[in-house]
Amino acid sequence: MSKNYKLLVKNAQQVVLICSDGEKYLTRPQMQSLSVMEDGSVVVGSDGLIEAVGPAQSIAARYSEASFDKVIDATGMCVLPGLVDAHTHPVWSGDRVHEFSMKLAGASYMDVHRAGGGIHFTVEHTRAAAAADLLASLRGRLLRMQRAGTTLVECKSGYGLELHAELKMLQVIEEARRALPINISSTYCGAHAVPRGKTVAEATRDVLEVQLPRLRAEVAAGRLRVDNIDVFCEEGVFDLDSTRSILQAGKQLGLNVNFHGDELHPMKSAEMGAELGALAISHLEEVTDQGIVAMATAKTAAVLLPTTAYILRLPQPRARAMLDAGVIVALGSDFNPNAYCCSMPLVMHLACVNLRMSLSEALAAATINAAFALGRSDKHGSLEEGKAGDLLLLRTSRWEHLIYQLGGHQEVIRYVVVGGNVVYDNDRTLDL
Repeated sequence: MSKNYKLLVKNAQQVVLICSDGEKYLTRPQMQSLSVMEDGSVVVGSDGLIEAVGPAQSIAARYSEASFDKVIDATGMCVLPGLVDAHTHPVWSGDRVHEFSMKLAGASYMDVHRAGGGIHFTVEHTRAAAAADLLASLRGRLLRMQRAGTTLVECKSGYGLELHAELKMLQVIEEARRALPINISSTYCGAHAVPRGKTVAEATRDVLEVQLPRLRAEVAAGRLRVDNIDVFCEEGVFDLDSTRSILQAGKQLGLNVNFHGDELHPMKSAEMGAELGALAISHLEEVTDQGIVAMATAKTAAVLLPTTAYILRLPQPRARAMLDAGVIVALGSDFNPNAYCCSMPLVMHLACVNLRMSLSEALAAATINAAFALGRSDKHGSLEEGKAGDLLLLRTSRWEHLIYQLGGHQEVIRYVVVGGNVVYDNDRTLDL
């Protein structure tokens, strides 16, 4: 076979495929027995897609006459699919480090919100920020995520709360998507909070009658690509009726329904989302038993955010109850000024310790299931032929070290590959 290919990763001690039969998501029984190949190799074609995955000797024989732009000898290493971060708010100006001490002193999320902090503090600074400055900060944050192994990330707007600022944020996300070597799923979250001086009804009308029509025009003209619509469904923010009307309008525009629900109060967001055919619902710290059953039946993914519950000292999302009920459980970092975390390995560690997920469940939730929550598991989240050539190479003999070593991913990760191109080469060594 004398064809040229982009990348050969050969002789890996472990190749963690996650799944190997075209599954779009995994539920609890499958998550507990991931597909792992010993002594394997991966070939990525010139189109950036996985050409072959298989035993090292078989790949060597099959491609003995082929040439490669790059060859990596992964002897003693583990190969995993790139991690997927299913929930982030990475476009903003004005950090909220001063609020961290307030929370440590006992202030609740809504206490800070009512005092003029929280989302409204960031909205004020983000509205005033130049697009170029927002893009520069977004670039730095995405590259930090990439160095921690994330190759597909969901990015929300939501710190604008009015047409001009929301479009500015979405345009910044679009510029990053086109310029940076990381895959992005873009989310419109104009209903992230009720703007100061407006009622819920007024804010809802503005989203429905002003923001969404303009968004549709920008997408139709090819100036923006937007994948998902999000609403913060919460007591004191957007109620069930307003949330439903906004999500339905977004769904009619072809956007995936993927929203915040049941975080601080049991709003029956999960039941409503399942009824709407939501692709995913995030948070769910206060989800009801009925909501869990509804999500399992509707195949609506639960995007759990252990960083948020940890930082805000909230009840932990009931991951075990969801898994036992057959819910598709995914993970996200919830990166934002309130929960500043760029590391999916840290998120997986917290999921194991605080949410009582197993190592294999956490990895599945941060790969194939997180990709499903973004409608992207046909091309991301596992190492299978025809999928994106997004890989992590770990300088370790067992893949579990990526989660086990709390904060150690900086040394464990050797290479990050996107579309067959090495986008991060960490030459630091670690003696295991």
